[in-house]
Amino acid sequence: MPPAPRRPSEDTRRATYKPRVDFTHSRRRREDSLLALRRLDRDAGLFKRRRDDPATAPTSAHAPAPTEAHAASSLPPPGSSSPPSSPPDAAAPRDAAESELEGLSEMVDKVWSDDTTSQLEATVQFRKLLSDEKNSTVIKIIRADVLPRIAEFLSRHELPRLQMEAAWVLTNIAASDYTLLVAECGAVPKLVELLRSPSANIRHQAIWCLGNIAADLPSCRDILLDHGTVTPLLSQFREDMRIPVLRTATWALSNLCFGKLPAEVQVKPILEIISQLIHSADEKILADACWTVYYICTGTDDAIKDVLDAGVYPQLVNLLMHSSSSVLLPVILALARISAGDDAQVQSHFDRSAAAAIIMPLKFYAYLMSPVLIEHGILNCLAQMLERNYPKSIKKQACLIVSNITAGSKDQIQAVIDAGIISPLIPILKTSEIDIRKEAAWAVSNAASGGSSDQIQYLVSRGCLEPLCRILTYQDSDLVYTCLEGLQNILEAGEAGKKGQDSGTNPYAEFILECGGLDILENLQDVDNDRVYKLVMELLESYWDEDVNGDPDVPGSTDSADTAGTTPEDDTAAQPPVPSSGANEAD
Repeated sequence: MPPAPRRPSEDTRRATYKPRVDFTHSRRRREDSLLALRRLDRDAGLFKRRRDDPATAPTSAHAPAPTEAHAASSLPPPGSSSPPSSPPDAAAPRDAAESELEGLSEMVDKVWSDDTTSQLEATVQFRKLLSDEKNSTVIKIIRADVLPRIAEFLSRHELPRLQMEAAWVLTNIAASDYTLLVAECGAVPKLVELLRSPSANIRHQAIWCLGNIAADLPSCRDILLDHGTVTPLLSQFREDMRIPVLRTATWALSNLCFGKLPAEVQVKPILEIISQLIHSADEKILADACWTVYYICTGTDDAIKDVLDAGVYPQLVNLLMHSSSSVLLPVILALARISAGDDAQVQSHFDRSAAAAIIMPLKFYAYLMSPVLIEHGILNCLAQMLERNYPKSIKKQACLIVSNITAGSKDQIQAVIDAGIISPLIPILKTSEIDIRKEAAWAVSNAASGGSSDQIQYLVSRGCLEPLCRILTYQDSDLVYTCLEGLQNILEAGEAGKKGQDSGTNPYAEFILECGGLDILENLQDVDNDRVYKLVMELLESYWDEDVNGDPDVPGSTDSADTAGTTPEDDTAAQPPVPSSGANEAD
């Protein structure tokens, strides 16, 4: 038998504690995780575009999709697609661009002249220079101090060609590392005004420039919001929009929605547009529309309620079976965010804002609404995703959604079991990468913590005990504590079930002993977390009391080592075989 658990003295144990902040977690640490995902997504996916040919509509909002290896370290970019074809000016000989830069002072003189022909000629030259996408070229043009003048040209409504070229120059500069200069040179209100231009090409160019500004620093996006960009941008979405323009507008809208939106920005009109765009057959439009849903879910106080009210979640569930990972990733992220709500948002007909997991005030209880997530077949989709070879980032989010659902009621746990999700989840818990394995551990631990006796028996029969014990070695106190709660509920079920057995032993406790779980529990006595320590001691004293009684320093021990009831040989002989519902009896 293993040695009796050892308990350090109170002073010794307290002396090893490190100063810590007692954060209040509500159904785990979902807020921090989702914020981290948003930052990763921002870094990996939102970047700016430049364009050279006014007659060529934009064909892409994003970079090529990352490979599987890249997806392991960061999220794929929203709306990943092939990049636009190289503009003709970018392929021009380098010496031609350099020769034009030599005449920069002459171009500056023309821009500041009063002759409109010279102004247009110089602006076109600046635009062509900027097409080479070199920061060195952008710096030289910026140092020439022509940005305020070019911003003035945006208001020349009598000269639409000059307006177009000026917006084009600013679009290309905003696609560089100097976006903030465009946002602060007085161009933003004029670009917003151009959204009402009678020229479709000018409106398109203005949308593009605003999208590049919004894709930069949060301060740049806030400048756009301060100038009321959202409403005129939404007015661009019309039935007669050309697909290239619709792609650019959807991309720009997604950039505007990234991050926490100010209270004065109404998301309902945005979601009215998005509820139509998520039915688009165009993959780029569809991907950016789904990213917008995800950003809204993470960026407003009543986000989940607004998304549910807009009725976009049934289509999001349908899109889980989409063939493109560029669409699937924002879809599953948005659904993960929705699934972090309370039980009513996960399964009920009632719409209640989440008070715990997503920290939203309880404001609305009054009316019935459509069933959510489970009732729209999300579990069947998740079961297929866990069984198939999806990218790591997507499979991780699938496990996260399952964990949010199993954190709910017994009915929700049963729905997960009925959908056949546990069988593919256990192998993931055993062999997948560490971050996916953690999410799978949350899912199984939550199910074990809140499951009924029959549900626990099912989990054990699928082999959950050994991997759950292994999770206890992780350096994640929240996850370890949840696993301990799951094991506690399993052991309680085993204690209730042993009454009908001749041996009178807890079969689950015996199997934890056999798989090395007791050794892991003993090692946790040295953990620098009081909550975990107390639960570990409770489990050791309650279910392996014959090992604890030999230590007079352990609370609850009433017998000395000299009066122990059995010898090690007697204990070994009394051990029953592994229960028939043990972990080795998997499908």
